[in-house]
Amino acid sequence: MSTTRGLRDRDEPITMLTAYDALTAGIVEDCGIDIILVGDSMGTTVLGYDNTLPVTLEEAKSRTAAVARGTDEVLVVADMPFLSVGVDEAQTVRNAGEMLKDAGADAVKLESGPHTVETTKRLTQLGIPVMAHLGLTPQHVNQLGGYTRQGTTTEAAEEILSLAVDHEAAGAFALVLEHVPANVASLVTDRLEIPTIGIGAGSDCDGQVLVGTDVMGLSEQIPPFAEPFGDLKREMTEAIEAYREAVESGAFPAAEHSHIQEDLDLEETQ
Repeated sequence: MSTTRGLRDRDEPITMLTAYDALTAGIVEDCGIDIILVGDSMGTTVLGYDNTLPVTLEEAKSRTAAVARGTDEVLVVADMPFLSVGVDEAQTVRNAGEMLKDAGADAVKLESGPHTVETTKRLTQLGIPVMAHLGLTPQHVNQLGGYTRQGTTTEAAEEILSLAVDHEAAGAFALVLEHVPANVASLVTDRLEIPTIGIGAGSDCDGQVLVGTDVMGLSEQIPPFAEPFGDLKREMTEAIEAYREAVESGAFPAAEHSHIQEDLDLEETQ
């Protein structure tokens, strides 16, 4: 797997995309994406939940392990699910450590705030690389009152900048900035030595991340800061409908899809 060091020492922006299974992860890696995030967005994209909050640690570990098995060199970052960190320090360390030790992740991502500065410091001291995440943090949807843009007042923007600096000092190797004004993200990026990765945060970040199903055109709805770069839903629909029609019409399976064993001594049933 790739190293977390040197991400900012690049001529091109960092690319990050979510994936939740070995097959997709392998394709993402083959396409040259730098980082795969096994996001808790799995809750709404592949697990059928209404939001990310129900995602369990075991579900996240299972999906992370699948991505790790399906890739060779790409950096695999595992999202820590709601309440898997911060409740108890020892349990936080254990949960994050298992993402590396058992599931094969290279790093973990924490939805960050004042409460995660010391957590980030402790995890990095123990050899667990941490990617911080500020701005819109979906695990706080009930507290925020929805998936609204963050950092839209001077006070809120200054808090994001302060927390970004604090998490860098605590040892975070990168920072995701989600759904914040582009000028706020630009200020944070200029202030930090570690790379920033934006999602709905403008073009001045050191990299960009999107949810894979949004990029591939599989999502029913996409946020205003995302863009579908393909239409896999249409292609999947056409393939599945063609299969159904072939079976119903008797066109599939054809002779080339079957095998007859000539030397069998079978009695015909009456």
